[in-house]
Amino acid sequence: MSTAADVDALLRLMPPPEDGGRAVDWGRMEQSWGRPFPPDYRRFMEVYGAGVVQDFLVVVAPQPKAPLAEAGWDGMVQETGNAEDAWADAYKAPELEGTSPRLIAWGAAASADIMCWDASGDDPAAWPVLVFNRGEIRFSRYDCGMAEFLTRLLRGDFPKCPLGDVTLWERGQAAFEKLG
Repeated sequence: MSTAADVDALLRLMPPPEDGGRAVDWGRMEQSWGRPFPPDYRRFMEVYGAGVVQDFLVVVAPQPKAPLAEAGWDGMVQETGNAEDAWADAYKAPELEGTSPRLIAWGAAASADIMCWDASGDDPAAWPVLVFNRGEIRFSRYDCGMAEFLTRLLRGDFPKCPLGDVTLWERGQAAFEKLG
């Protein structure tokens, strides 16, 4: 489902920062979270790093799984906790009813939407994207990786906008600003 090559399509729509991405100790991340990360996310971090798409959607940096007090209040651990909390009370798309996914957040939008992987499977390349649309109080599943999700969002290649705000929907081109 996701490959490092999926970032190539995104490069045509969203130029990376001039100073490139960031080095990540993926072995440490895998040990911490108990699983490897998807290949497109790994390549995204190499090429782009953590940052903000069009001052609207934050792609969070990988960080070791730790108690929130140690991890900080504005990253992968915090957003994963937010997604897990939302899961308990949110509506679910029919294909998610009765499931208990292992959530790992990779992004958050200014509309308070959260983008995660369903990291339940053994193959991170096959992890689908789950989106918590805060406005609808609903989780939906998208059978693609994070880079393809961003590409399809910018192209408007879903039946409807998966987020609670249309800032990036059908935008075509987008600016990316690296954080830190």
